[in-house]
Parts: sequence; structure tokens; C-alpha cells
Amino acid sequence: MDFLRPTSWADALDLKATRPDASPIQGGTDMMVELNFDKGRPSALLDLNPCRELFEYKEIDGKIRIGSGVPYVRIINRLAGPLPGLAQASRTVGSPQIRNRGTVGGNLGGASPAGDAHPALLAGNAVVEVESAARGTRMIPIDDFYIWVRKTALEPDELIRAIWLPPAEGPQYFSKVGTRNAMVIAVCSFSIALYPSTATVRTGIGSSGPTPLRAEPAEEFLATQLPWHDPAPLTERVLREFGALVAAAAKPIDDVRGTADYRKHALSVLARRTLGWAWTDYLVERKAA
Repeated sequence: MDFLRPTSWADALDLKATRPDASPIQGGTDMMVELNFDKGRPSALLDLNPCRELFEYKEIDGKIRIGSGVPYVRIINRLAGPLPGLAQASRTVGSPQIRNRGTVGGNLGGASPAGDAHPALLAGNAVVEVESAARGTRMIPIDDFYIWVRKTALEPDELIRAIWLPPAEGPQYFSKVGTRNAMVIAVCSFSIALYPSTATVRTGIGSSGPTPLRAEPAEEFLATQLPWHDPAPLTERVLREFGALVAAAAKPIDDVRGTADYRKHALSVLARRTLGWAWTDYLVERKAA
């Protein structure tokens, strides 16, 4: 196995063009586990740590641009205000040591359906900035990024450079179920984001399909059922129907972490809870205004 260490981002792109078989590595929190357990051994590793611009985040034209090397701990500590859903998801990742090294860029690159960041990125309407030496920059909407199990829309010579997200305009929540309370791969996970300006909702489902998913029928249901302009507490009927539609949108399997039936049940509960929390926050904000 070769170890490639570029001196700059441009050098990294050139190396990826020359060696499209090389697997990018930054935090290494997933890659090193696979290597240690001999579950995968790429022909080459491309170390992106020298590309220090990947560790930056900034607001540009009203959106938050997060470099692919920004660790979860920085999202938790610095971006919980504008990106609450992603910050909540980041808090559930591994241990403090993992959160200090792991990155959203790595979660995207690995594209595991169980990755904690994916539901929040789907609900938050993210855009993934990728780049190649030959074609330059390409912006991929998060809805188009996931192709199949651990397969993405990335071309062989492309690297993830950044993730773009609009600051939250309404409440956002993330929740997951695991076999214990911490340091666990999700049995299933769910994220919701409210968009009061357009009276719409976006969702994200994790660890319950070949890719991270949106529950679009559930979103469409809420668009007609939420009393945006005359806010009032939600009825039990709306909460339960939303939960049922989220569960129906999932495509889970039975595996060592849980059965498909359990995942569907758990998702319906997570959907009801997160919608309830988000809508309660919305009522409070409207009352305060």
C-alpha cells in the first residue's frame, strides 16, 4: 500500500488524478478501523492533512462553507447556532477522541448509510463542493450525492473540498437509536428542519436503507397540515401520521444491530418526537416575536 502525502490542495488533486485508486484520509476514524480489522486495504492512501485550507469554515453570501477537514468538535463548539441539526448529529459521533479527528467530509466520502451526519445534511439542504484537477469545481446537491451503499456521485479523480449549508431559518433536530447511549453505530437515525419562510419541512433518514434517505411523502404531508400562519399545538393525529409516513419511506434490512420492523417502529417514534420538539420551538419563537 502506497502512502501519498501532497504539499498543497493543488498537489492533492494532481495525485488523485494520477492515482484515482487512492483513498483520501484525514481523520482516519473509519479507514483505520477497516485496516485494523482487515476489512479493506486500498492500494494507496492520500493524506489530506497538509491541505490546511480544508480545516477552515466561513460564511459566504449567506451560507456556511465548511471545509471537508473541519472536525466534529469544531462544528459542535462553533456552529451550533447557525447549524443546530448538524451540531446535534456531531455530538452523537463516537467518543471525544473521535469527534476531535473525525470530519463531515469523511462521513460523506465513506457514504455509510449509518453515518450520523447524513440525515442532518439532507434535512439542512446541503451542497457538496468537489473538485478535480481536470475539470475544476463541481457543486452536487445533497439529494444527488448518494448513489448506493457506500457509492457517491464523486468521479474517480474528484475530492470533496467543502460542504455548503444555509443557516437554519427555523428549528432543527436530530435523534438516533443505538444499542447503547454512546460510542455506537446508529440502528436508525432521523433529522428534521423547518423552513418557515416557505412553509416547508425537510427530513433525513439514516441507517434504514441502502443510502441516507429523505421522507418526501412525510414532508409533503406536513406542508399541508402544519398551521404555519396561525400557530397552534399539533394534534396527535398529525404527529402519528407523520411518523407513519417516515417509517413507510424507510428501506431497512435485518442485520446484527436490529430488525427491519424495529427500525421502522423506531423511526416513527423519532419522527414524532423530533417534530414535536421542533414545532414547540417554533411556537415559542413566534410568541416571542
